[in-house]
Amino acid sequence: MKRKNNGKDFCMFALPGMFCFFAVVMVPFLYGVYLTLTDWNGVARTKNFIGLTNFLGVIKDGQFWTSLLLTFKYVILVVLLVNILAFFLAYLLTRGIKGQNFFRAGFFTPNLIGGIVLGYIWQFVFSRVFVNLGEATGWNLFGVSWLSDPTKAFIALVVVSVWQLSGYMILIYVAGFMGLSEDVMEAAGIDGATGWRKMRSIVMPLMMSSVTICLFLTLSRAFMVYDVNLSLTAGAPYGTTAMAAMHVYEKAFTSRQFGVGQAEALILFLIVACVSGIQVYLTKKKEVEA
Repeated sequence: MKRKNNGKDFCMFALPGMFCFFAVVMVPFLYGVYLTLTDWNGVARTKNFIGLTNFLGVIKDGQFWTSLLLTFKYVILVVLLVNILAFFLAYLLTRGIKGQNFFRAGFFTPNLIGGIVLGYIWQFVFSRVFVNLGEATGWNLFGVSWLSDPTKAFIALVVVSVWQLSGYMILIYVAGFMGLSEDVMEAAGIDGATGWRKMRSIVMPLMMSSVTICLFLTLSRAFMVYDVNLSLTAGAPYGTTAMAAMHVYEKAFTSRQFGVGQAEALILFLIVACVSGIQVYLTKKKEVEA
């Protein structure tokens, strides 16, 4: 019997979710766009309309573009390392090795730790544990804290982010590997496909749906990184490791230039949306069905 209460069902199940989405996401977003056109400092009662002046301020803000360039470098390294590491670890953890469920849980555990706590833990590791190790062994690599050198501090940020994000991506890739058709894999083996040829021609095309999801998640999370950046380096030394999200926050809430900060946040959002959209479009085209 065909149901006739479609409108009632929609209001019962979809309307609450739509209301929350508009109230929590769309309304603040549109209000933020409006604030880019005002001179509001974050606390004043009045908001004077100044047009595109804040966007001119963004163009003149050299620190923003420097932090954005650093963010791009960070995103490229994190996205590549996370997905390569997660893919091959997931492959190993679906080969039937002993204790593979334990290893899956172990690799996922860092993702359960909040970014702020994670940053402080690794700050202790880089500043105390590694330094003591360097003093005990004489290794120059750990002679001084990595967080005191701009290049090593940036590498530390990448290392911590890869360590945190890989576990979640491993689970997605594991689900993808477990969903591969046994018939297709068996047929490929009968046709003589083995080793790298089998991985490149059979496994990779069938895994592209998982690759699409993992690339999208790592791209969006890497571009918007703030908590680990704040707790691990706080932009030190001398502001050389301040990512775009941290710069936007400091511009809006520390420097009290809320309009400029909101304009920079809007530009960052558009960049993330464009890059993520292009990535999803390109990887979706490569997906195949078994």
